[in-house]
Amino acid sequence: MNQYGLGHNKNVEELAEAFKEELVQRITRNLLDVHILRLIQTQPMWGYMIKKQAEVKFGVKLRHGALYPLLSTLERESFLTSQSQRQGGRTRKVYTLTHKGQQYLEAYNNILKEQLQRQDLK
Repeated sequence: MNQYGLGHNKNVEELAEAFKEELVQRITRNLLDVHILRLIQTQPMWGYMIKKQAEVKFGVKLRHGALYPLLSTLERESFLTSQSQRQGGRTRKVYTLTHKGQQYLEAYNNILKEQLQRQDLK
């Protein structure tokens, strides 16, 4: 057994599955801003909805103390815009992706594709 509790006989697919959760969480934590933008790209969202969607889609629990400062930063950098909406006696700040935010996500996707297709690493 190795340090991950896996025998050497495991095939590539089994190893990939075993590491999947850990890798997804590491990627999400390190690129949290990108993942938040990706969520909001699908539809305008308010903070609590973003928090719940991140838990479901990425398996990452976000603290309010981490999420709201990040949303403020993304808005200050013009990747997001927000609008207050009243619903059921409550006021929610609903975030929408801006054109700049869309361009940022496109650049991220292009860079990721380039990195995954790098031939000089083989």
